[in-house]
Amino acid sequence: MDTLAAGSVTGPDAEAVVVDVRAGDAGFDAWAAERSRSLLIFATAVTGNREAARDAVQDALVAVYLHWRRLIVGGEPDAYARRIIVNRHISWWRRLGRRERLTAFDVDHAGVTEPAQEGLADTDLARRLLAGLPARQRAAVALRFYDDLAFAEIAAVLECTESTARSYVHRALERLRAELKESDDD
Repeated sequence: MDTLAAGSVTGPDAEAVVVDVRAGDAGFDAWAAERSRSLLIFATAVTGNREAARDAVQDALVAVYLHWRRLIVGGEPDAYARRIIVNRHISWWRRLGRRERLTAFDVDHAGVTEPAQEGLADTDLARRLLAGLPARQRAAVALRFYDDLAFAEIAAVLECTESTARSYVHRALERLRAELKESDDD
């Protein structure tokens, strides 16, 4: 059995996501280096918290590595990693015995120029609205509109039927529209 060696994958803002890797799987290393930032952004959308997102990405990278040879033959390591992120997050809030309710996303506005402030206000509003969604709806919206996945692919990641994936997105959009209209009325 190969011994485990510590490696790291660079994430956004030059922060490292550390993952245990076995020597000799350069294909995994290249994939992880290329996809870690995208997975971290996705995980942040799902979890609503950068620290929880880092943990979820690390768990996903470890899980992908453990099944790398099978995943690379099937060609779906990205979908598997997203599924791990969603499932681990849902398991986390189930263990708490309640549905989580996020109050705010981690946002860093340092160094943002004045013209970009208006765009940040829209981004902050979108993040606050997404934070109010249940985890599966939030994941479905992120998969649909961030990763641009088809409903069949969303269903595969969330391990549900395609009609359920459509329902998650539809209900989330209805709720987001209602909250947007409510915030416009204020």
